[in-house]
Amino acid sequence: MLQKRWFQVIIVGILLSLLILLLHEIQFFFDPFLTYAGAIALPFIGGGILFYISRPVMHLLEHYKIPRLLSILTVFILYILAGFFIVQFIAPIAQQQFTRLVENIPRMGDMIGETITYWQQNQDIIPSQFNDALNGVVDNLQSSLDAAPGVIIDVISQFVGFVFALVLIPFFLFFMLKDGHKLVPFLKQFMNKRVAASFEKLAKSLDHTLNSFIIGQLTVSVFVGLILLVGYLIIGLEYSLTLALFAMLMNVIPFVGPFLAVIPAVLVALFQEPIMAVYVIIIMIVAQQIEGNLVSPNVMGKALSIHPLTIITIILAAGSLAGFLGLLFAIPVYAVVKTVISHFYEEWQARKAAHD
Repeated sequence: MLQKRWFQVIIVGILLSLLILLLHEIQFFFDPFLTYAGAIALPFIGGGILFYISRPVMHLLEHYKIPRLLSILTVFILYILAGFFIVQFIAPIAQQQFTRLVENIPRMGDMIGETITYWQQNQDIIPSQFNDALNGVVDNLQSSLDAAPGVIIDVISQFVGFVFALVLIPFFLFFMLKDGHKLVPFLKQFMNKRVAASFEKLAKSLDHTLNSFIIGQLTVSVFVGLILLVGYLIIGLEYSLTLALFAMLMNVIPFVGPFLAVIPAVLVALFQEPIMAVYVIIIMIVAQQIEGNLVSPNVMGKALSIHPLTIITIILAAGSLAGFLGLLFAIPVYAVVKTVISHFYEEWQARKAAHD
């Protein structure tokens, strides 16, 4: 019976459950490590994202015999120039549009309430239960819209707290670019030959997965944002730059991002001129079709190989457990875990075949 697969699975399940229970009981032991990890999480993740964006530029410069330190310095200069361009030309317009949008939110709420009230007064066949439910929705919507400016200011205040952590990102980025290639050889020296070869293969797979996801998602987001901005400007949609930037941010979230991105634009279009909401939806559909058929296949390819249903399930679970951060990091974490499991499964299959 000990050799039966089902019995081994049960034993593994029991051991994993006991391990989880033990870790829960000694959670206090890990609190200092979790606090330290939380403190460096933002600069580490931010530096890692910029690392994958910067590395191709650094390698290109090194290809032309430019020393690594000078290549890194050039990368930082390019970031400074990009930041200057954003602050000088994009940020002021986006800030003005964002301020006007926030100021108009209460007025939009009043218009929604007046429209629904007018509709109710002119409908005699609506059941009273439906009216009561609709009134409750209107009241909740109005209170939410009235509180929206305060919530937005609250979010901005919390964002300021992250600025201190953001200051560390350039330092993380510098050392990742300078010494990142030394990490795997350094760790390999503590392993035997077989384990070192397996570890190097796993490291390359993880690097390929993260590079494909980060570069792919950022490229897709920028592309969709630019398409939407051009489309919004053509139809004359108000707050076009702010709405396009919001769409660019939302498109970082796989699969559900495009649907979240279009909601504010459709609402703004409805208040500006109802027919414009149709134009906004058409622009979004065109952008997504171009992205889905041309950009994503060529940029991301089949590197992640994640089924859409799996993406939906992961995002729903991650959003419920961790909010926006869960939506943002669920798919790359899943891709990394999948890469690790696939690597060890392939190693196990190879060893099994060698013994047969």
